[in-house]
Amino acid sequence: AVAVATLGSTALPVHAQAPAAASPPAHVAESVPGAIFSGTARMRFFGFDVYDSALWVAPGFKAAQYAQSPLILELTYLRSLGGKAIAQRSISEMRRSGPISPEQEQRWLAAMQQSFPDVKSGDRITGVHNPVAGARFWFNGLARAPINDAEFSRLFFGIWLSSATSEPTLRTALLANAPA
Repeated sequence: AVAVATLGSTALPVHAQAPAAASPPAHVAESVPGAIFSGTARMRFFGFDVYDSALWVAPGFKAAQYAQSPLILELTYLRSLGGKAIAQRSISEMRRSGPISPEQEQRWLAAMQQSFPDVKSGDRITGVHNPVAGARFWFNGLARAPINDAEFSRLFFGIWLSSATSEPTLRTALLANAPA
C-alpha cells in the first residue's frame, strides 16, 4: 500500500523504459529476423503507471492479422506486481479475443505462472509470438519456460493487439508504425 501511494504522486521517467526504435532487444533479435519497430505506449490503470510497452513486428506484418506474423512485445514494469496476478489478469484479458475452455485456462494459467515471476520497477518481460510454435518469454534477458501452444499465443498477444482489446488507445500506439 505504501508503494501505491508513492507511485501515485511520483513522476516516473521514460528514459530506459522506452527502447530504441531501431532494433529489438538483443536477446530476442534472432527470433524475428528483420524485425521492424512498430510503436511504444505506457499502460496506466486508475492513474497509476503500470508498464511501458514496445512492439517489433516481422516484415510483411499486417495489424488486422497480427496473429499470423512473428512479433516481439516487451513490457518494462514501472511498479511491483506478483507473477500470479499477472497470469490471472492475462487470462481475463485473453477471453476478450476468444473463448477459453476450463481445461485450457488451467493449463495456460499454470504455464504463465512458470513464465511470469514477480516483477518490480525496471524489470522486463519480453515475449515472442511465433504463429506456429506458440510463445517464448524472457525475464530481464533470461529465457523462461516456453508455452508451445499457438492458440495460447494468439490470445495472449491479442491482449494488446486484437481489435477486441480493453485498451484500444494502447493498441493504436503500439501499431503506430505497422502496416494496416
